[in-house]
Amino acid sequence: MPLTSGELDCGAYRLPLTRPLVMGILNVTPDSFSDGGRFIGHDEALRRAESMIKEGADLIDVGGESTRPGAPPVSLDEELGRVIPIVERLAGLGVPISVDTYKPEVMREALTAGASMINDIRAFTEDGALEAIAGSRCAVCVMHMQGDPQTMQKAPVYQNVVSEVRTFLSRRVTALEASGVARERIVVDPGFGFGKTVEHNFELLRELTLTSPGGLPVLVGLSRKSMLTAIVGERPLDARMPASVAAAVMAAARGAALVRVHDVGATVDALKIWQAVDDHLGQSPNQ
Repeated sequence: MPLTSGELDCGAYRLPLTRPLVMGILNVTPDSFSDGGRFIGHDEALRRAESMIKEGADLIDVGGESTRPGAPPVSLDEELGRVIPIVERLAGLGVPISVDTYKPEVMREALTAGASMINDIRAFTEDGALEAIAGSRCAVCVMHMQGDPQTMQKAPVYQNVVSEVRTFLSRRVTALEASGVARERIVVDPGFGFGKTVEHNFELLRELTLTSPGGLPVLVGLSRKSMLTAIVGERPLDARMPASVAAAVMAAARGAALVRVHDVGATVDALKIWQAVDDHLGQSPNQ
């Protein structure tokens, strides 16, 4: 079961945290590491979102700037042009729409367009970011990252990765609350693959319960990431689904409240089986 209970306040939506929620990834970028270029068109993005919702996605996370290691930054106008028309089209689909951005201007425009959550890899540290979301009712996800996408995987070093990630997240949660963001709106993300070695990532996963300040819901994003190939061997990106699903289930078993994934249907099915066993609800067909 997730580390926390209760509900996540996403503006017009309140999501019960009685089971792990599945956040479907929708990259509207030409260069994201897994699906860059596939859903840039508005119609393609809409169809992909609808497909993920049918497969059981609880939220859709829209990203207009790649955050893969070494990715170049995207201009404000370009990100707005990619993201806002998509959010406007998705806002009526009946699930919360999250926007993956660190730019305050994109945050404000996305919320106006109908977004219910802001997912910020820079943890709302950019000038104006806290002000952009404080007066809204949206949920927020605050993530840990050492460095930035251009430099983060160049020999990251920690004395104690679990303690340092937790301390950083705790400080950012304090800043959010001081700006008027209620705890019921806050999710934390240890930032797997964002300035961490393979060993750091697996230590964070093993000790997931210790990364959450105050028992806040934890979002885990392991889908198709290269850390998985350290275990299963090199695979093409579209062949990493089995390892990604296994990682999502392991994260749920360690208390993740949300898992951010590309392969929604397979993850939803796997989590249902895990939950049935975990809750002792499974019955044989003859019972």
